[in-house]
Amino acid sequence: MNRPGAAYMTIRNTGDEPVTLIGLTTPLAMMPEIHETKTNAEGVSSMSPAGEIVIAPGESIALEPGGLHAMLMRLQEPMTEGDTFPLTLLFDDGGEVTVEVPILGIAARGPED
Repeated sequence: MNRPGAAYMTIRNTGDEPVTLIGLTTPLAMMPEIHETKTNAEGVSSMSPAGEIVIAPGESIALEPGGLHAMLMRLQEPMTEGDTFPLTLLFDDGGEVTVEVPILGIAARGPED
């Protein structure tokens, strides 16, 4: 139950202005954060909160294994494969976008699996 979950997606900015992703919220987890996996010169990977993420007009960012990803810490309930949960992206202009995220098996790498 204490094992954190992770969420992966691509976020596209279809507008004319840069947008800044500042956070996440979901009823599934008390501490959802965007983390970034970095690998140093010795090949050691570490994760740290990514902070604000600016997405330029017409650009997209991928939340994916090995890079930026959403960590869902302090889960309120187990993640059940086959279910979905709402994840709300919070932007610095006050905008919010809620997506329904499918829960895949632990070995899944993306929607193709």
